[in-house]
Amino acid sequence: MTDEDRPRESRPGRGSAVPLPPPHETIVHHYTRRTRAMLEHLGEVSLLTQRTFRMAFKRPLEGTAILHQMDSLGVKSMGIVATTSIFIGMVMTIQFAYGLSRFGGVEYIPRVVLLSFARELAPTLTAVIVGGRIGSGMAAEVGAMNVTEQVDAIRALGADPAKKLVLPRVVAAMTVLPILSTYALILGTLGAILICDLQFGIAPEFFIRSALESTTMGDFWSGIAKTPVFGFLIAIIGCHFGLRTTGGTEGVGTSTTRTVVVVSIAILVADFLLTKIFIAFGSTA
Repeated sequence: MTDEDRPRESRPGRGSAVPLPPPHETIVHHYTRRTRAMLEHLGEVSLLTQRTFRMAFKRPLEGTAILHQMDSLGVKSMGIVATTSIFIGMVMTIQFAYGLSRFGGVEYIPRVVLLSFARELAPTLTAVIVGGRIGSGMAAEVGAMNVTEQVDAIRALGADPAKKLVLPRVVAAMTVLPILSTYALILGTLGAILICDLQFGIAPEFFIRSALESTTMGDFWSGIAKTPVFGFLIAIIGCHFGLRTTGGTEGVGTSTTRTVVVVSIAILVADFLLTKIFIAFGSTA
């Protein structure tokens, strides 16, 4: 084949350059890039947190927006919280009964169930389950506003998106998470009582009396005290990814997926740190 028979773009000649394939990314460069991106996200979340707390003391107080978010985040999450907490209470009761029956300690089921629910299961599982729902909803809602330039319109009107969009969601999430956690604790305990009565012959009166003998208000508050922190993390992460959304509907989907993953990890890490802090203060008190 002569040069005249070749396609024009494939003919060799002066100045022609064959594009080279992109260099292969090594594992060191990959993790360096991921670490740098993580640090950038942490910095942006810190700045957004600073702006949000600064706007919390400026009027107007955004009361109507906060109540609307409390209804959206709290009331509409009660169904999923009720379903998960009841069945988790039932499952944990069966698991504890299976383990304790080996040592003849079936009568200790109420104490173990209520203590584990009050300190850990109710606040943490509620935050993970509800956080996936409301965090992704925040990212999708704020992200859609960002790609349709509604956030730019808020800035053009002289308002701060941190006050109009982020602050109501942060306050609402920090308010409803303790309520939902208490709700989950009550329903999970009722599910445990039901299984103990029907399957293991433990009367509800004995369950309640035995559980309250080993559980104190300190155990309850050590679990509930974590939930405002969880609510803050859910809201600030969801709004952060929403405000960073670009690329239309595809970008909204990407931000939503990232929010669910990051929220779950952040809750579990915060739960570990808060548990260590509470136990340390409890042991020194």
